Amino acid sequence: MRHVIALDVGGTGMKAALAGADGELLHLARRATGRERGPDAVIASVLDFAAELRAYGERRFGEPAAAAGIAVPGIVDTGRGVAVYAANLGWRDVPLRALLAERLDGVPVALGHDVRTGGLAEGRIGAGRGADRFLFVPLGTGIAGAIGIGGTVETGAHGFAGEIGHIVVRPGGVPCPCGQRGCLERYASASAVSEAWAAATGDPEADAADCAKAVASGDPRAVQVWTDAVDALADGLVTALTLLDPRVLIIGGGLAEAGETLFSPLRAAVGRRVTFQTLPSVVPAALGDTAGCLGAGLMAWDLLTTIPTTSEVPT
Repeated sequence: MRHVIALDVGGTGMKAALAGADGELLHLARRATGRERGPDAVIASVLDFAAELRAYGERRFGEPAAAAGIAVPGIVDTGRGVAVYAANLGWRDVPLRALLAERLDGVPVALGHDVRTGGLAEGRIGAGRGADRFLFVPLGTGIAGAIGIGGTVETGAHGFAGEIGHIVVRPGGVPCPCGQRGCLERYASASAVSEAWAAATGDPEADAADCAKAVASGDPRAVQVWTDAVDALADGLVTALTLLDPRVLIIGGGLAEAGETLFSPLRAAVGRRVTFQTLPSVVPAALGDTAGCLGAGLMAWDLLTTIPTTSEVPT
């Protein structure tokens, strides 16, 4: 059976799969990155994992993988195939596409940014399926975004398209590691809600999930923390939808696990802010933590549809 290798590399763990042409995950595996052993060890772990998947595919399906796709965090130069910077992994200018292609005996390899790769999957086979334009926004430790147009995800001229978490929603507000003040992710990410709720309760272990439960039970402190986050998120999203005019707005990440505790007030807050804009559907992401693997597989299959055959190569 023809298949591809899909890898989703996170800060502490890796998810990997063998994917069929229809996007089905034929085999799924997980492994720690081993980042405590240093950046070179993480690279070795990624390459070893991919090689093991290739061998497994040969045994199970009788042929090697036709291509591979890999999604990584941080700053990614997809054109050169380089993981430019990933703070959690200690990477700087890692030529990951070339290293992986060499380890896999020359198969074509696609390298992508983790959020944009997850967005590709959500747009094609997840919550945005059938939509010509979508915006995927996962609310996790930070906030990023993926802009989907016509079945592809925009990278931008310099690789930073979709970084909605660094739209300033509270000018002069909380400092952000990016160097600005008042960025969206400092108010509406899961980590920001966790910090605010911990401060409100005096419990350093309190987190966003605890806050959501307290909101559902009517705790006024939690309602205030939650409302502040939703208002900031709505401000950022309306700025984005004014510029991008998406048909579907897909919200994922840890904060989206709160379900209607998040989506009901968020839809209302976005609705109050739109004037001339057309209000998009605001929906939860559908693919959960498999989105990155699914997207990496889709990138790999895309390579196979764009690589010219021998008869198409000019002489």
